[in-house]
Amino acid sequence: MVDISDPPQSRNLVELFLKRADARGQAPFLWAKQEGKWQALSWAEVTRQVCCLAESLREMGLKQGDRVMLVSENRPEWCIADFAIMAAGCITVPAYVTNTERDHLHIQEDSGASAVIVANEKLAKPLLGAVIRSGIAKHVIGIEPLRLTQTEGYEYHAWADLIAGDGAKARQAVDARMAGIERKDTACLIYTSGTGGAPRGVMQHHGSILMNVYGAAKVLAEDFGLDDDDAFLSFLPLSHAYEHTGGQMLPIGVGAQIYYAEGLDKLASNIEQTRPSVMVVVPRLFEVLRAKIMKQVKDQGRLANFLMDRAMAIGGHKAQGKGRWRDKPMDLLLERTLRPKIRGRFGGRMKAMVSGGAPLSPEVGVFFESMGLTMLQGYGQTEAGPVISCNRPAAGLKMDTVGPPLEGVEVRIAEDGEILVRGELVMHGYWRNQAETDKALQDGWLHTGDIGHLDEAGRLVITDRKKDMIVNDKGDNISPARVEGLLTLQPEIAQAMVVGDRRPYVVGLVVPDTEWAIEWAQANGEKFDMKALQDLPAFRSAVRAAIDRVNQDLSVIEKVRQFTFADEAFTIDNEEMTPKQSIRRHKLKARYGERLDGLYKG
Repeated sequence: MVDISDPPQSRNLVELFLKRADARGQAPFLWAKQEGKWQALSWAEVTRQVCCLAESLREMGLKQGDRVMLVSENRPEWCIADFAIMAAGCITVPAYVTNTERDHLHIQEDSGASAVIVANEKLAKPLLGAVIRSGIAKHVIGIEPLRLTQTEGYEYHAWADLIAGDGAKARQAVDARMAGIERKDTACLIYTSGTGGAPRGVMQHHGSILMNVYGAAKVLAEDFGLDDDDAFLSFLPLSHAYEHTGGQMLPIGVGAQIYYAEGLDKLASNIEQTRPSVMVVVPRLFEVLRAKIMKQVKDQGRLANFLMDRAMAIGGHKAQGKGRWRDKPMDLLLERTLRPKIRGRFGGRMKAMVSGGAPLSPEVGVFFESMGLTMLQGYGQTEAGPVISCNRPAAGLKMDTVGPPLEGVEVRIAEDGEILVRGELVMHGYWRNQAETDKALQDGWLHTGDIGHLDEAGRLVITDRKKDMIVNDKGDNISPARVEGLLTLQPEIAQAMVVGDRRPYVVGLVVPDTEWAIEWAQANGEKFDMKALQDLPAFRSAVRAAIDRVNQDLSVIEKVRQFTFADEAFTIDNEEMTPKQSIRRHKLKARYGERLDGLYKG
């Protein structure tokens, strides 16, 4: 059994990793799909590669405190590079694979990275453009071989050459170096994706992540138990703090294996194949999975639909703390019929699915609980490790909360309702940005910018982003996230944004769900063309009906009075979504502001 007291006692993340690796030895650790088969690197082999790469970085001339950019999809080499950078005494600067050359240039110039590690030629194209323009990075490392047309200003290194060598000798050098790296030292600069403005580099220190790992590991150990064969499936971008801590550092902290998903299109099959015990995912994915499960059950006939309806009803009663004895027989029947089939689609040994990165609609959480899958909603920020709180069965699951604060986390609610956080998990500031640091950190407290309160059981309830809160023309506060979450639960609506600041009522921007639109077109004898459909009064009426269903559950000031269709889906590519799947309100308002304003003139 893993001793979860290791993270709070470790001096740094590399020390924790090496301790786990020494205990696990030749056991499988990092898994990836190669030539159609899942293949693993052992803890011992990963250790050898980490130490050899660390010494290669030092031989290039990198010194303690130097920054190294890492641009790669989720794969074993991401983890190896991350720990090698830290083992060299340097600071990891993860960057999203979706970044443009402009994005990379900002991070390159702001961080002053001395070297970059990139996965392949596709990802290298925008990155190397930034490297050449900035002239800052002097070393480029290609995980896969790169065919370079221009190498002016930097030296190219092949990954295979850098990880070769005497692992034992390299380990000795790493051990000696790590003895001087403390918890207060910066481990990584994670640039916040940001819903507005240029990304800022959050200085996460070793102690911040170690404390986060300890708090999360405590939840797993006490509420679910830890096993030697526990496995995580890594899907969200590792360049985001949520996956970096929850999908990489946490499994290492508890000695678990990590599987790297092949992508969204293969995620469902990857889950069934790898049988993970824990997954960390954003709400949007759960919403998609919920819709697919409901559709599949719907197509299976009356009995399956009856069972799902009963499961949802029982789950709803439990969520309200009103479980009934008369539901026991049906609950037992569901445990033998519907729920095992649903759990089977998630591998059959899932202990918990953890939702974070954005608010989770309580209805979605109740749905998965009703289907026999434990879902935990977490809350956090990159500036806080990133996990601040998390639902846990021991504290009483309540889906409209994000649970109690983790071990070692202090939470206080300011007079205006803002959530303040204090503890080792809080960042030391924004890289080279004292003005923004002073705004975020005041008297030792992190000002999160989120509004919320603690309930009677000490669980945190998030109302909204302070800066995103709608204040109508009468001074009433409205949470756009709550309204948007309810809208996107409707089968007709894939994405939505609502506005109404200093206005008499709320209006919405809507992206229809493609699958629903195709079915509607077929049922109504129309050719599927999303833009053409949006011009049809009957199509608009169908979407209006969905909005009206939501309005029935909203207060008078929250109701969506008017709406307009977006020209296309909100995506990362058109810069209307962040990589963690949050909408960029400032981008959408800039693009559709005139159209939304027009809804108040009709």
